[in-house]
Amino acid sequence: MDDRSWIFIEDRVNNPYFEKCLSDFLKFAYKKKEVGSRIYCPCRRCKNSERRKEETVRAHVTMKGFLTTYTNWIYHGEDPWDFNQENMNNGVFRRIENDDMNELIHETLGRTLEENSNINLEELRGACDEETNKFFKLLKHAETELYPGCKNFTLLSFVIKLLHVKSLCRWSNNSMTILLELLKEVFPENELFPSSYRDAWKIVKDLGLSYHKIHACPNDCLIYWKETEHETFCRKCGTPRYKQIVKQSDDSSEQANKVPAKLVRYFPLKPRLQRLFMSSKTASLMRWHEEERIKDGKLRHPADSLAWKHFNDRYPSFASDPRNVRVGLAADGFNPFKAMNNKYSTWPVILVPYNLPSWMCMKQTSFMLCLLIDGPKAPGNDIHVYLQPVIDELNEFWDPGVPTYDAASKQMFYLRAALLWTINDFPAYGNLSGWSTKGKYACPCCNKDVRSQWLMHSKKHCYLGHRRFLAIDHPYRLNRAQFDGTIEKHSRPVRLYGFEILEQLRDFRNEFGKDQPVSSARKR
Repeated sequence: MDDRSWIFIEDRVNNPYFEKCLSDFLKFAYKKKEVGSRIYCPCRRCKNSERRKEETVRAHVTMKGFLTTYTNWIYHGEDPWDFNQENMNNGVFRRIENDDMNELIHETLGRTLEENSNINLEELRGACDEETNKFFKLLKHAETELYPGCKNFTLLSFVIKLLHVKSLCRWSNNSMTILLELLKEVFPENELFPSSYRDAWKIVKDLGLSYHKIHACPNDCLIYWKETEHETFCRKCGTPRYKQIVKQSDDSSEQANKVPAKLVRYFPLKPRLQRLFMSSKTASLMRWHEEERIKDGKLRHPADSLAWKHFNDRYPSFASDPRNVRVGLAADGFNPFKAMNNKYSTWPVILVPYNLPSWMCMKQTSFMLCLLIDGPKAPGNDIHVYLQPVIDELNEFWDPGVPTYDAASKQMFYLRAALLWTINDFPAYGNLSGWSTKGKYACPCCNKDVRSQWLMHSKKHCYLGHRRFLAIDHPYRLNRAQFDGTIEKHSRPVRLYGFEILEQLRDFRNEFGKDQPVSSARKR
């Protein structure tokens, strides 16, 4: 269908020419689909966002009109940018307002065009051709049958599900390649199975989000980032940035390819939070905590907590827009090899967005990995060195915010984010908070008013004074026999505010790094 001027017709009802062109369009759209199946509706209301049956599509387009910006029918079987000069001369690709490509560019590049920007189609193609081609490639895979006659899977859905099974069952890359080779032999000819794990990964790699590799000092003194990005030795301990690997040649020795002594993988937070607002469904759910949450005083969601309410009272400008994101930070170490005799500790740092409903915010799919700190040793108190990129990005989200497109309201806004709390076990709490969870003053709640006693024979501290937190007339306060033989008369310790804790740490100087050189010898 070369002539597409009919999509601009306004007098559509009882118009034989329009009805004929619409019938030809539907015939073209159903060329490779079963009768009775659903296709994307190109009317001006649905805008190819809803799948509907043929009769419904015909009625919608007739009553509401064909989406005039939809001239390359990529959702109905046409190849991307499949047009000729005749189409251009017919005025089909004219300058458009509220272009549907805005949403496409936003979903692929994370930005939108201004409504009244003076840009023609050729300039648009030149500006975003590389990124949009990725989208069109994925779209083609999503509509391609896995093999002739396959009704349950497309190439993209098959590869995604197979990679998911690989992850759940911990298959090796080689085992997946062997499976794919077997499937290619079993299924009929003209199948489109990838021939290896590497080929399967190439199909879906554009769906993911990128990450940055940051080199670090093996003694945890610093990360090679910003002003130290191009340095080759640690400023503090002098440890080389790269492993001293030397390969021997026939007549001389030369340094092998540079391998960093320690590596940190940083997953930028900005595109991950922006992606929550790219879908109209998740964008509306990001306001659930304010617009749909039941507010009856019961604790069902983090938004019902005192910390959340106190934060809203203190920063009303932040709380005024329910789309602003509240996050929690979780960190802990684990052994990725699951070997008890191998002391290897890898530390992931995860952010949890709490704007989502209760049944979604604590699902694994809602967690955002923002940092992966490589081992073999745990960073300990030096974890703050590795948190620098995360803190810098959170500061950017706090003030002034990040321009983000809201698919629910179809408008741009400045997205802000705030870190409310951390989630960790007690030893990791000491690393993140700066308060030592060992020794005499191990209790962060009691602060300097902690009551502890050294057990001479056990060689450790025990902590007393729990009865101080009971009501003043509680019978346990007078119970000598079942406790330490004393009557508890003291009141609970005073809870300190943040500024009071900062005042305690005002003159404290942090010295990061472990000074001693890293030895490769295994301790006996």
